Amino acid sequence: MPPDIRPFEEIRMLFANMPAPDAQALAAVRARDSELTKPPGALGRLEEIVEWLAAWQGRAEPVIERPLVAVFAGNHGVVAQGVSAFPASVTQQMVANFQSGGAAINQICKIHGLGLKVFELALERPTVDFTEAPAMDEREAAATFAYGMEAVGGGVDLLAPGEMGIGNTTSAGAIYAALYGGPASRWTGRGAGVDAAGLVRKNAAIEKALALHGPHLSDPLEILRRLGGREIAAIMGAIMAARLNRIPVVLDGYVACAAAALLHALSTESIAHCVAGHVSAEGAHRDILARLGKRPLLDLDMRLGEGSGAALAIGVVRAALACHRDMATFQSAGVSGKTQ
Repeated sequence: MPPDIRPFEEIRMLFANMPAPDAQALAAVRARDSELTKPPGALGRLEEIVEWLAAWQGRAEPVIERPLVAVFAGNHGVVAQGVSAFPASVTQQMVANFQSGGAAINQICKIHGLGLKVFELALERPTVDFTEAPAMDEREAAATFAYGMEAVGGGVDLLAPGEMGIGNTTSAGAIYAALYGGPASRWTGRGAGVDAAGLVRKNAAIEKALALHGPHLSDPLEILRRLGGREIAAIMGAIMAARLNRIPVVLDGYVACAAAALLHALSTESIAHCVAGHVSAEGAHRDILARLGKRPLLDLDMRLGEGSGAALAIGVVRAALACHRDMATFQSAGVSGKTQ
């Protein structure tokens, strides 16, 4: 990196090179859809899903051959404020559970034929407690963003970023409060099951952090480094790398969407290649999706994280593509078309 370019400036430069949706691929999908043995629009949002795949993959015949759920795991210093029902050590234990195949995300990936990779982000070294100082310095936040970009490769054609991190719903809640205003309690929920007293501590920690960092929170990248976590920085990088490489993204829930919200605050077009896999029961996720302009594919009252809601939604995406690709046309099936 040239010495006169700061780490965050390199990230900002990426936004100038984002590809647009492919209009020709979109037109080709719509033309085939009009020939399929069904009334126009009868598959509803399934038709829109295939259009989205084609436009962002840049393929008249979109594919899902290498879908990946990428779970990023990080630890948070703010856990010291008593904001979680579990100790930070559970993050590492859950990573081991992912690796041994014992978590919910393993089962969902298995049944839907999805690849799963887990990325540990310096779990032995939590971020700084953001009620006392910035969670990360600029160089660390930018390096973690870059690490997330590097995680997207190997021919991936559909990405679902997930997360694991004790305390990360506190970080996400702080990010939403910084972006959208209002009291912390408007954005937070009980996370992994914190009790009423713990929720009070959680909101108090966020309010304290907002007061401490307030003068710097007009810049989304400053919000990231001051209030965010490594997994959120890495998911931002993964979403951006997906955009630059024409890989559609299925967003997961409350925490993963904090990364999307920061990108959206930097450029509203930066998450146009993303769909919302589901609406989480955590916090104000439904309101957040509305602000991001995303209508969720699923609404199952889930709040697990791990990429679980996004992975389930990929089953819907696969079904949409199968209908588009494998249905007969009126001509091939010998079915009469509309008379008018």
